[in-house]
Amino acid sequence: MLTRRAALVGAAGVASLPILAGTAHAETAATPLAVPADLSSLTRIKRDLVAPPFVHDHEQVAPGAPRIVEFEMTIVEKEIEVDDGAYLQGMTFDGSIPGPMMVVHEGDYVELTLINPADNLLQHNIDFHAATGALGGGALTHVNPGEKTILRFKATRPGTFVYHCAPGGPMIPWHVAAGMAGTIMVLPREGLKDHEGKPVRYDRVYYIGENEYYIPKDEDGNYKRYADPGESYPDTLEVMNRLIPTHVVFNGSVGALTGDKAMTAGVGERVLFVHSQANRDTRPHLIGGHGDLVWEHGKFNNLPDRDLETWFIRGGSAGAALYTFLQPGVYAYVNHNLIEAVNLGATAHVKVEGDWDNDLMEQVLAPVDLAAF
Repeated sequence: MLTRRAALVGAAGVASLPILAGTAHAETAATPLAVPADLSSLTRIKRDLVAPPFVHDHEQVAPGAPRIVEFEMTIVEKEIEVDDGAYLQGMTFDGSIPGPMMVVHEGDYVELTLINPADNLLQHNIDFHAATGALGGGALTHVNPGEKTILRFKATRPGTFVYHCAPGGPMIPWHVAAGMAGTIMVLPREGLKDHEGKPVRYDRVYYIGENEYYIPKDEDGNYKRYADPGESYPDTLEVMNRLIPTHVVFNGSVGALTGDKAMTAGVGERVLFVHSQANRDTRPHLIGGHGDLVWEHGKFNNLPDRDLETWFIRGGSAGAALYTFLQPGVYAYVNHNLIEAVNLGATAHVKVEGDWDNDLMEQVLAPVDLAAF
């Protein structure tokens, strides 16, 4: 079992712990020596993060010069019921899986205060795929329970990017598989553009974070339950190393975005779906809809693809797809590995209000008994 004391020994001692053996020197904390950047002339703005699939208020077009955008996230270790009778010793940014999506503009500075409360068990950090240097900030943000740190980086590339916990060695996949990943969206200063380079806006944005879990079972095939993350580690590692997930879910648990918790939209609304997977490849598909414009790699300097039925999100990345809903009804948003969608949980719903258009689709004949003919 990984004890609170083990977590508190810090980066200098992690290599001596059996479950942290093999941690590379490059993965330990660092303190670079340089003259502090003078950003005193820049405006500061604070953004309050919200739990996915929702996204905090933001402008689609930058309102002026680059700013310092302040965020605060608290690391929460907690038990999560992934499905009926299946419990995960989760590790989260701000209590949600995935962590909240942050939005800034190219050229802005992201300033994150990362808090690890004293009642947590483990050391954590954050690696921003959008950042440059120091392992994406991971080398500068190791926080033990009872500590906080502040990291600032310049958002130099527009697009959607994953962030995740990466404390070193075998702790990296464990923390990610336990839920510690999210996304930051860096918008172009002039906003999004379509395939012809023309400005395009969205009416709504939803963030869908896909996770796979590896929850151990006992000899009778029942899911095991643990007192804390440390107790769960040995059994979880054994399941993880087989690379066969017990669950593949959107936003933390089976059914998290279905039924009463479904996403909503209206006919004629243009919705931006941001989809991330920090660990495995996935294939989002909107049943009954399409990707009008799809930034499959998630990078807004590239022209979007058009009219995709299914798009590909590489493990360790986030992509974006824009669709204008044309018909009302319930749409299923799935991972089109349908085994993972139907059997393991990777399904969400979008409830769309509006008037039906028979020109696009019409039931010419309702089902009738063949004997009637």
